[in-house]
Amino acid sequence: MSAPPRPIAVLAADVAPRNRPSAYPEPFASRMRGRTKRALGDLFGLQNFGVNLTRLEPGAVSALRHAHSRQDEFIYVLQGAPGLHTDEGLTRLSPGMCAGFAAGSDNGHRLVNDTTEVVLYLEIGDRSRDDQASYPDDDLRAELIDGHWVFSHKDGRPY
Repeated sequence: MSAPPRPIAVLAADVAPRNRPSAYPEPFASRMRGRTKRALGDLFGLQNFGVNLTRLEPGAVSALRHAHSRQDEFIYVLQGAPGLHTDEGLTRLSPGMCAGFAAGSDNGHRLVNDTTEVVLYLEIGDRSRDDQASYPDDDLRAELIDGHWVFSHKDGRPY
């Protein structure tokens, strides 16, 4: 049985949202309410990097504040004015602004929609093997094993 043919082009807003809203274990997954991701890169079979069109409803966040050991990340704001929460504090973004997070920088980051308007942005990240993520504000750490995130407490106990 062969895989269905990949599209040549699509309207990004028409791509179905991810079935699973978050890979985080509870109690963290429920904190991602109001976030919708459309995995654009997966639709085209991209292997080396991922691209998501992400929507944050008012009051939603993009992720827990985190930093990657091996993965570079980049965001580009299309709509709205999210706050970029990093080790430096909160930086207000607007459409057309972008930010990047180099692998190993240890600068925890996330977007926060603390406005009354919807935020829409593109997030791009590579798919480096053996990546790990640290979470400075939460008792959580993650390790990418065989393409899947495995979460544990900071002391190593599994969730």
